[in-house]
Amino acid sequence: MNIKKAAETTELTADTIRYYERVGIIGAVPRLENGIRDFDERSLTQLHFAKIMRNAGMSIEALKQYIDLIYEDNEATIPARKAMLVDAADEMDQKINDLVVARDYLRSKVDNYYGHMRDMEQKLVSDE
Repeated sequence: MNIKKAAETTELTADTIRYYERVGIIGAVPRLENGIRDFDERSLTQLHFAKIMRNAGMSIEALKQYIDLIYEDNEATIPARKAMLVDAADEMDQKINDLVVARDYLRSKVDNYYGHMRDMEQKLVSDE
């Protein structure tokens, strides 16, 4: 499959896919005789993994380090890779908690709009 179809399939941009290949987030994509990328199942799996990890908040540098550890020594680097995943999950939990607090705050403001928020808005715009 060409890069346009891979981009559609993974919901990543072609530029992002090229970047991931260039920096080693995904392995070299097989190419046709004319040089056009021919994404196979392995390439798509790697793109899916990268997308999920990025959505989870993992930086490009951390993702690259994780990928490098896989290739370095699959068994010996398991503790380091697992620790990276735990750290990423912990960071995501904190972001989720922060979002829940912010959402609950907004819901409270909506529920009490006329009793509290409207007064606060007037104070924001008044010269008093």
